Amino acid sequence: MREFLTATLSFPAVLFAAALVVVIAFWLLVLAGAADHHSFDADLDTDLAGVGGVPVTVSVSLMVTVAWFTSLAGSVLLHRTDVTGTARAALAFGILAGALLISWAVARVLVHHFRRFFPDQPPPSRQDFLGRVCTVRTGSVGPDFGQAEVAAADGSTAIVQVRQLRADDAELTSGSSGLLYAYDDAGEFFWVSPYDRALDPGPPQPLPTHRRAAPGHTA
Repeated sequence: MREFLTATLSFPAVLFAAALVVVIAFWLLVLAGAADHHSFDADLDTDLAGVGGVPVTVSVSLMVTVAWFTSLAGSVLLHRTDVTGTARAALAFGILAGALLISWAVARVLVHHFRRFFPDQPPPSRQDFLGRVCTVRTGSVGPDFGQAEVAAADGSTAIVQVRQLRADDAELTSGSSGLLYAYDDAGEFFWVSPYDRALDPGPPQPLPTHRRAAPGHTA
């Protein structure tokens, strides 16, 4: 036990021990709901190091853990030798470099295998279609039947089940436009209302720029 504590508190293991304490504290906050494991994804780009595709906190945690174990093992072996002075310091720095290299290699291999469990974007949801304009594809839409085609944000289209609450208000027939305003989870369909595409203002347009007339001239 004494040998373990001595190696832990010696260079370079002590550096990674401090980093490991920070990592453990962070994941405890994640478990408590006080932090998000995607917190640093926008700040660091790990793709250049070959450990991208997973949250930054995951890849960094792996590297810190492996580096600590590696440096600890190297420090224990170093303390069992009789090397002193400059040679001992050189070996300690060699252990530091080796721990960093081994931790990067191990993290890269592990990330390659577990990358599929961390998709870059959340899976598409039917809730994404709410507020979008659809085109009716069935002869009519009523309170118990109807289908429509709607376009997603990425340009792809999907056929969804739609229902109209009061079909007598305005008839929805094949080719007419409707607005998806609610989703029924139990029935797995969208509530739709008639919609006039001519009323859609479209994306905002930039304000026109006016050129200032030169002095002595009129516009």
